Amino acid sequence: MSDKTPVDFWFDPLCPWAWMTSRWVLEVEKVRDIEVRWHVMSLAVLNEDKLDELPEEYRDLLETKAWGPVRIVIAAQQEHGAEVLGDLYTALGTRFHNQGEGPGKETVAAALKDVGLPESLMEHWDGTKYEPELRASHKEGIDLVGQEVGTPVIAVPGADGEQLAFFGPVVTPAPKGEEAARLWDGTLAVASVPGFYEIKRTRTKGPDFSNL
Repeated sequence: MSDKTPVDFWFDPLCPWAWMTSRWVLEVEKVRDIEVRWHVMSLAVLNEDKLDELPEEYRDLLETKAWGPVRIVIAAQQEHGAEVLGDLYTALGTRFHNQGEGPGKETVAAALKDVGLPESLMEHWDGTKYEPELRASHKEGIDLVGQEVGTPVIAVPGADGEQLAFFGPVVTPAPKGEEAARLWDGTLAVASVPGFYEIKRTRTKGPDFSNL
């Protein structure tokens, strides 16, 4: 058993914001006594009942590109164990977001190969075999923070024994070293205040969604 503090991180590999936050959390893992545990959530599931309210471009993204990758990720977890999720997420995110390859079948198959997982997992691209497990994983994360946020969701043990959970933080670029540690410490500090609700500011530049 690890004596490090567990940090549960829910992600959808399609989301560039979650990708940036995940790279930050991995930086925090180097300078704070934490251990990240990865979980799948789904923007497609989150938004399936409100597609008509979304901009056409985002609606098309969710309907045509969001299901396949998360189905592959949950299948990998179910068939090969949760320990494969971190490396698979890194492989997918690197190709989707850093290299601009987009979330198509060829890219996902290449990511599976990158981490030594069988190409046979691609059989689940259009399948629903593990949809109950996908929805359960998504629900576990989103129930901690409410339906009005997105991905990522982070949860850590609170002082009272209950999980301390929050959406985000949304950050780009991902801080490194002591800057990453300061952001971690500050995030936990504000999230631990019972009455804390939201902190937000307007930025002029975010991740590039054009490759998705």
